[in-house]
Amino acid sequence: MDTLSYKTSYVNKETAKKEWVVVDATDQVLGRLATRVAKILRGKYKPCFTPHVDCGDNVIIINAEKVRLTGKKWNERVYYTYTGYPGGQREHTPASIMAKPNGADRLMRRVVKGMLPKNRLGAQLLGNLHVYAGSEHPHAAQSPKTIDINTLK
Repeated sequence: MDTLSYKTSYVNKETAKKEWVVVDATDQVLGRLATRVAKILRGKYKPCFTPHVDCGDNVIIINAEKVRLTGKKWNERVYYTYTGYPGGQREHTPASIMAKPNGADRLMRRVVKGMLPKNRLGAQLLGNLHVYAGSEHPHAAQSPKTIDINTLK
């Protein structure tokens, strides 16, 4: 049996075919949108997926302020941060995060970051995410393609 015909091919940084994708977040549920965006960032929808390489696409999320949460999660979901000082534990709700400047960007990045690997690769993948509160974005030169996030699983 010829074992060379069964050799697994891996993608590296030079051979990865990265694209630019635009996702509209209007009336999308935050968690479901974030899982699909994390899979696109990771490259899991591609046939050449390699777990230890950044082979995913660059994702542009527009209309991030129009995202929705189900139930009472706007005020009852709590995110914790810690300043590093005694008594420095802080609580934030999605409503309080959205009320601040760049709130839509911060909330979307926080949710997507939790769905990526907790290592240097995850931090690198998060750099491929671009979130904008409105419908305009400055990445027209990359000629991104618009996809319907609801068609992905």
